[in-house]
Amino acid sequence: MSQTDSTEESPVPADERVDVSVLVIGAGAAGARTAIELAERGVDDVLVLGKRGHGDAHTTWARGGINGALGTHDPEDSWAIHAADTLNEGHFVNDPDKVETVTEQMPDRLRELDEWGMDFSRTEDGEIDQRFFGAQSFRRTAFAGDHTGESMLTALVDRAQELEIPYRENVMITKLLSDGSQIYGAAGYDMDSGDLVLINAGTVVLAAGGYAAIYNRHTSRDDENNADGPALAYEAGAELMDMEFVQFHPTGMAVDEDDPEWEPWSGRLVTEAVRGEGGRLYNSDGERFMERYSPDQMELDARDVVARAIAKEVAEGRGTDNGGVYLDLSHKDSAFIQERLPRMYERFAELGVDMAEQAVEVAPTAHYGMGGVAVDSHGETSVDGLFAIGETMAGVHGANRLGGNSLAETVAFGVVAGERIADRVDGPGELPDSIVGSIAEPHFGDLQRLADRDGEYDVTAVFTGIQNLMWEHAGILRDADSLQTGLDKLAEFRRQATDLTVGPITSDSFEHAVDIGFMLTAAEAVLRGARKRTESRGAHHRTDYPETDGDWRRNIYYEMADVGRMRSYTDSVDSPSQEVQDALDEGHELDYHQLE
Repeated sequence: MSQTDSTEESPVPADERVDVSVLVIGAGAAGARTAIELAERGVDDVLVLGKRGHGDAHTTWARGGINGALGTHDPEDSWAIHAADTLNEGHFVNDPDKVETVTEQMPDRLRELDEWGMDFSRTEDGEIDQRFFGAQSFRRTAFAGDHTGESMLTALVDRAQELEIPYRENVMITKLLSDGSQIYGAAGYDMDSGDLVLINAGTVVLAAGGYAAIYNRHTSRDDENNADGPALAYEAGAELMDMEFVQFHPTGMAVDEDDPEWEPWSGRLVTEAVRGEGGRLYNSDGERFMERYSPDQMELDARDVVARAIAKEVAEGRGTDNGGVYLDLSHKDSAFIQERLPRMYERFAELGVDMAEQAVEVAPTAHYGMGGVAVDSHGETSVDGLFAIGETMAGVHGANRLGGNSLAETVAFGVVAGERIADRVDGPGELPDSIVGSIAEPHFGDLQRLADRDGEYDVTAVFTGIQNLMWEHAGILRDADSLQTGLDKLAEFRRQATDLTVGPITSDSFEHAVDIGFMLTAAEAVLRGARKRTESRGAHHRTDYPETDGDWRRNIYYEMADVGRMRSYTDSVDSPSQEVQDALDEGHELDYHQLE
C-alpha cells in the first residue's frame, strides 16, 4: 500500500491518496474473514477500512449463535438439512446455490474459529456446544454464552493481527468510483480529521452491513445499518435484490420511552437464545398465546410467525402498557440463566430486573434486511471487481432469515470472495483521469459544500422522519394504499434532504446527512418492492394480499434507470441440488417440546 499527497498526484481536492490492490469496506466479521482469506493466499496489498474503532463492529451485537451442522448433540443433522431449513424459512425465494455454499462450509468454519481461539461454550465432553434456535430441525447453533458475535469478532481480529493485515479506522466511504461496468476505487473522509481521502483500488469488497436501521425501532447500534453498503453499490451501477424482505425480530425490548433510564434500550435485541433456552411468551392476560398460533413449535417457530403473533396480541388489546408482551424465563434456575445468557442477565439486572424472578417486556423490532446487493456465486456484483458480502449482499436468506445464519454467511462468503479475488488480483490498477474528473472531483466538492451548510431543514428531523415513515408504512403489516403514501412522503423527505443545516465535516450531523442519502435509496426500494409483491411471503405481509402466491416465487431486482430513476424487474428462482431436495422431502422439523 502506498500513500501520496493528492496535490502531486491528482487535481481533486483530496487531502490524501491511497493506492491498494484490494479495499475492504467494513471491519466486521465479513470484512475480516475476507481479508484473512486473502492474506492466507498470499495477497498482502489489502486495506480494511472501518468507520468505527478497531474491533468495534456491529458483529459484536449478534448474541445468539452461529449455525453449522456439527452434530454435537444431534448426529443425524447434516449440511443438507441445514440448507433445507434455510430454504423453508426463506419461503423458497432464496438462491439455493448460495444457501448450499454457506451450509456446506459451516462445519469447517466453526472448527476453524475454534482453532483461532473463539470462546465457544462447551459440552461436558469439551465439544462445541449447540442449542435449539427457531425454525431449525436440530440443535445446530453453536454459541459463546449470549455474546457469540463479540467472541467471534475477537477471534477474527486476533487472526487478522497475526497476519499483520493493514487496517484503518474511523474512515467513512461516501462514494464508489465506477463507470457502471468496472470499479476503480472509492472516495470518503477521515471522520476524526475531516481529511478527504481518494482510494485507487483494483478490487473493492463491500462488507458494510445492511439497512434495518432505516426503521425507527431497530436492533442495530446507533449510526449503523443505515444502508451504506447497498446504496453505495446501487449508485455504482450494481443491482439490488429482495429489498422488500425486512425481518422484524419478535423480541426487541419494549420500554417506557418517557423513562430516561430505559428509553435508550427501546427496540434493542433480546436474543432468540432466551427462547432457545426455554423462554416463554405470555400476553397481559397471562396466556401463553403461541399455543394458538403454533402449537407444535411454540416460541421457536419462524421469526415472522412469532413477530406477527405478538403484533396481533398487542393490536387486539392483550399487550403490556409499553406495547409488548412478556418473555418469561423465571422457571429456569438463576445459575443456568447466568451461565447460558450472561449478557442478557447482566443487562436487565443493571436496569433492576432479575430474569430469574421476573418476565421482561418485548415487542417486534426491525432486525435484518434479507435483501441487499445482487451478486454471483462468488459475491461479485455486475460491476467488475466490486464484491458485496455479509448483510450487504442478497440471496442467502430469502423472505425470512433463519436465526444463526447471519454470522454463518459472513465467514462462509468471506472465504468464497477471498478465493475468487486472490485468483484474479493484479495490483491497484489505474484510476483513469476521466473517473477522477467526472466522479471523484465533483463528489469531493459536494462533501465540502455539505459541511457547515445553513439550510432550512434539521438533519435529525429528516433522519428520524424517514425512520418513522418506514415503520408506519412498510412495517410488519402492509397494504397498497399505505405503501403508496409512504412513497409520496419519501419524495418530500428527498426534497428536504437537499436543504439541510449541517455541522462541520467531523460532526455527527455531517455523518447523518450522508446517511440520509443512503437511507433514501434503501427506503425507496423497500417501499417499491413491497408494493410490487402482491402476496404475503415470510417477513413481507400484505393485509390486502394475505396468501402466498406460487406465481410470486420470484426475486425482485432494482436497478438505476435513466435520470436517476429506480426501475424494477423480476426473475424466477433456481431449484436446489438433489441432496437438498431429498432433505426437504424428508420433512425434518423441530420437536419444540424437548425443551419442556
